[in-house]
Amino acid sequence: MKNPITYLENIGTYFIMIKDIFRRPTKWSVMKPLILKDIDDLIIGSIGIVAFISFFVGGVVAIQTSLNMTSPIMPKYLVGFATRQSIILEFAPTFISIIMAGKVGSFITSSIGTMRVTEQIDALEVMGINAINYLVFPKFIALTLYPFVISIAMFLGILGGLMACVYGGYGTMEDYIEGVQLDFIPFHFIYAFIKTFVFAFLLATIPSYYGYFMKGGALEVGKASTTSFVWTSVMIILVNFLLTSLLLG
Repeated sequence: MKNPITYLENIGTYFIMIKDIFRRPTKWSVMKPLILKDIDDLIIGSIGIVAFISFFVGGVVAIQTSLNMTSPIMPKYLVGFATRQSIILEFAPTFISIIMAGKVGSFITSSIGTMRVTEQIDALEVMGINAINYLVFPKFIALTLYPFVISIAMFLGILGGLMACVYGGYGTMEDYIEGVQLDFIPFHFIYAFIKTFVFAFLLATIPSYYGYFMKGGALEVGKASTTSFVWTSVMIILVNFLLTSLLLG
């Protein structure tokens, strides 16, 4: 078990790294292609897996809700209502973020960690470049587009529920759409996107921290990727609890 002092040291180093992200910025002519590359790698490259998972999980939520509504007095439109609430409040912002911690987080940690192992980061520092700004800031900017991915997850999750409900014979399209529209609270969207922005910040910074400050060789890059996934997921769950308590409690 690690010494508690080590955890405090890691937390302190993490916050110092966040400060250094915005210190001595790299020239825009150099930064622009880095940002565009990270948008392609982290956002556009994730849309496929997010779309696939969201569509089918939305279908599963609708089927499970329908199968558990055994009472004949329960209206059929509750399937659409329950699916909408599950997708918008928790599945899209939180569980997609945990999946992205595995995909995006591991990519960020391994790419920065490989640069550390091959001494490319040392070369940047020797040239007087703020390596943290150069490496982490483009990822931070790219992940400000993360709510776009979550919007797609919300839409496809609800659409997947509709498809499963109608073509699986669990209800009519009219009942499902009525349930989706029932008692809609606009603040739930605001709540979901507040969480999404916070999770995007965690996805950009925690994996970058483990990649930047790793020590060792190629084997340690794999270990750092695993550790970053675990701690990013833990922080997403904790922050999710805190934000839910503050915003909906």
